[in-house]
Amino acid sequence: MPLRRIVTSAVGSLALGLASVGALALSAAPAAANPCGFYETASDAYYNHCTSDGSRIVIEIDDWGPNSERCVGPGVTWIGASSDIDGAWYTGRTC
Repeated sequence: MPLRRIVTSAVGSLALGLASVGALALSAAPAAANPCGFYETASDAYYNHCTSDGSRIVIEIDDWGPNSERCVGPGVTWIGASSDIDGAWYTGRTC
C-alpha cells in the first residue's frame, strides 16, 4: 500500500510540474508574437508601441531611401512590406 501512495504522489507531482511549464509557455507566447518596437514577419514590417498611458509617438522608418517618420499610437502598427523596411525606432518625440 505505501508503494501505491508513493507512485500516485510522484505521478501527481509530475503532472503538476508539466502543467506549470505549459502555463509558462502559453503566457510567454503572446509577448514573443508581438515584441515591443520594430519587428517583421516573412512579408510585413510592424512597430509595436507598448504603453499603458495612451501616448502617441513619432518613429523613424528606414525604408531604403530618405528615412520617413510616422506618428503611431498604442499597439501594433503595420509600417510596410518587410522587403521595403530595414528598421524603425522611437525618435524620443510624441505627436
